[in-house]
Amino acid sequence: MSLNDSRSRELFGRAREVLVGGVNSPVRAMRGIGRDPLFIDRAVGPRVWDVDGNEFIDYLASWGPAILGHSAPVVLDAVTAALPRGTSYGAPTEREVIFAEAVRDAIPSIERLRMTSSGSEAVMGALRVARAATGRDPIVKTIGGYHGAIDSLLVEAGSGATTLGVPTSPGVPSAATAATRLVPYNDLDAAVTALEGAAAIIIEPVAGNMGVVPPAPGYLEGLRAACDRTGALLIFDEVITGFRVARGGAQERFGVTADLACYGKIIGGGLPVGAFGGRADIMSVLAPEGPCYQAGTLSGNPLATAAGCAVIGALAQPGIYDELEAGGAALEAAFIAAGVPVRINRVGSMLTPFFSDVTVTNYATATASDTTLYASFARALLARGVYPPPSQYEAWFVSTVHTTRDIAATAEALADAMGEVG
Repeated sequence: MSLNDSRSRELFGRAREVLVGGVNSPVRAMRGIGRDPLFIDRAVGPRVWDVDGNEFIDYLASWGPAILGHSAPVVLDAVTAALPRGTSYGAPTEREVIFAEAVRDAIPSIERLRMTSSGSEAVMGALRVARAATGRDPIVKTIGGYHGAIDSLLVEAGSGATTLGVPTSPGVPSAATAATRLVPYNDLDAAVTALEGAAAIIIEPVAGNMGVVPPAPGYLEGLRAACDRTGALLIFDEVITGFRVARGGAQERFGVTADLACYGKIIGGGLPVGAFGGRADIMSVLAPEGPCYQAGTLSGNPLATAAGCAVIGALAQPGIYDELEAGGAALEAAFIAAGVPVRINRVGSMLTPFFSDVTVTNYATATASDTTLYASFARALLARGVYPPPSQYEAWFVSTVHTTRDIAATAEALADAMGEVG
């Protein structure tokens, strides 16, 4: 079964003449599933359409933020109302205050907030604050944990639990990663050792960039205790999990409070936005209150805050997270009913089907998956009108507007695709 993608192929040819690799973010090139990218023309509800007119039930969800579906009316209405008032002021606005109050209401550990224009910027700010607040340099991160294209965190695994990082990418100086300590995800003993003398550990409380990997029982609680004992700060990267796995994010779902947390994607309703925040005494080191400098011309952008307020308000409605949980469970059940031979890791409305014979608990077990089979499976799904993440190591997302009919159609596509490639 083939997909008519002549217009996408034409655009990709043009794109390679003007954009590096033809894309503006590497994974969009779809090399992870062995094909050229599809160029999207529009998106509404749980569906996207490419420039060739192909229609797909979408589980990429713009990598998570389309939690209310694409072009959600509440978001479009908010942005439409805000647009005539201006797109950027470079000055404070009432709406960013309202936005911050809404975040604090949902996440009580956020006593003070600083907005940014992306999740990556939020992480950079949080790391700087942690170092300024503790007077220490080392940062602990998990192997396979992705926190944005930040020099100090673009490191590969060393041979030991506390091995200092080696730059993964050319262009990252070794000095930038010299204070980065690597530990396996879900290995509490390794983290406890690495936290001695560290400024902080930054972790996705539910890993989402090695595929979905939930925390083992007691893992996050153990990290909290180890940070309390060593004086290191616990930073949750909730760019994916924030407002996704619960209204209060992973902190609410797992009952563990972070010192600092980073947000993005969903809180902008699909517009570029990020934020980080935490305890007031820690955040007070930030300028203009303290000496730690961080700034952004478009931080608190009036369009992004309008969209963000709309999404956060919608997600406060009763029953929303029950719907999302049910949607995630239904998609998981669809894989099982279709007989797809995968190990499924799911937390709420985010999941990853791993083509693997082992339970996936960290990066090492995630990378044992059969990526060739996933690539063939993903291509077969695209040909049947289902849009999966273009990599084995990413999350699938269900929105509030995926219907039982959408899930049933997906289940049929899953079975047909597996019949083709299995």
